[in-house]
Amino acid sequence: MSKALEYAAQLEKLDCRAMYNQDFYWTWDKNDDELAAVFQVADALRDLRERGKSTRIFDSGLGISIFRDNSTRTRFSFVSACNLLGLAAQDLDEKKSQIAHGETVRETANMVSFMADVIGIRDDMFIGEGHKYQKTFMDAVDRGSRHGILEQRPTLVNLQCDVDHPTQCMADLDSVIHYFGGVENLKGKKVAMTWAYSPSYGKPLSVPQGVIGLFTRFGMDVVLAHPEGYDVMGGIEDIAKRNAEASGGSFTKVNSMEEAFQDADIVYPKSWAPYAAMVKRTALYREGDQAGIDVLEQEMLENNARFKNWSCTEDMMKLTKNGKALYMHCLPADITGLSCPEGEVADSVFDRYMDLLYKEASYKPYIIAAMIFLAKVKDPAAAIRALDAQAGPRKRF
Repeated sequence: MSKALEYAAQLEKLDCRAMYNQDFYWTWDKNDDELAAVFQVADALRDLRERGKSTRIFDSGLGISIFRDNSTRTRFSFVSACNLLGLAAQDLDEKKSQIAHGETVRETANMVSFMADVIGIRDDMFIGEGHKYQKTFMDAVDRGSRHGILEQRPTLVNLQCDVDHPTQCMADLDSVIHYFGGVENLKGKKVAMTWAYSPSYGKPLSVPQGVIGLFTRFGMDVVLAHPEGYDVMGGIEDIAKRNAEASGGSFTKVNSMEEAFQDADIVYPKSWAPYAAMVKRTALYREGDQAGIDVLEQEMLENNARFKNWSCTEDMMKLTKNGKALYMHCLPADITGLSCPEGEVADSVFDRYMDLLYKEASYKPYIIAAMIFLAKVKDPAAAIRALDAQAGPRKRF
């Protein structure tokens, strides 16, 4: 029996019917079976492709991406996922659209969705705006579908907002599941999600928020560490606490990188901006106060510089379990002596984990494809079996 068929058998035991024709905003919107289904489908699709089987469930259709912030990995992962399933992909470049001439979000939503099956949106820069934009966009699509403007309602995949980065965090966790040899081996593992120094400012909070909101669901002991003042959204910490209590894990918060790294099985040192500062930044942009933005940026950079010792060095890694914790990052990392004079991680640490980091990133196209698959296929287990049964391999010339 192929791995894909084994995954299909596991998938059949899960209740993921509610994912059909539904959007994917945040991981904590989904129940345990639904998250497990994403992992099963992602791994099945990967197995099928590695064995040269076609994974096309569409013979036409569009996947539309809207990136309101820069992206490499997620942008190409979305395109790869669409292509994997048989969809053409088209990116909306807002600078080349009529948005500058007054086209509204609601109008844009309908104009790009006529033949779309999925919409992927990244809007992560401004607190209180990213998720709001995605909801406004999809509310317009709902109306277009109800009123007969659109032949079908495309579903949304959140490619990162101000609250969560579900495709990244689920790809991270899928890589962890495989690294430790199965989801059953995650219980009791200590995860250090820590702030790290960066010479830049304004990095989104959605990755640390997504990690603590997801990893706590698997019985892991998750520690959030950051200098005083670098808080994430309080509501996300509450979610992490409830998840940990339900899964038998734990969620704690400390103000010491050393304490977080002590005996950790996994470390995830990454910079982010203080929540309060990001709220202020959003208000300044809304008011068009460039002078205020410049002052805030300088204040944030100066504050960051107070904590240059928050870096994943060789000495810091020695504190971890047997000195060999799994180092993770969503990339790109600020690498000391390579991409910047001082940053999140020492060059030697990053270099030692480079292959694992790239493998971590390689799970994202399959995670995105699985989210699309589960939103568009009524019987995903049967669909995987049908793909596995195809006689001919995926064409290669």
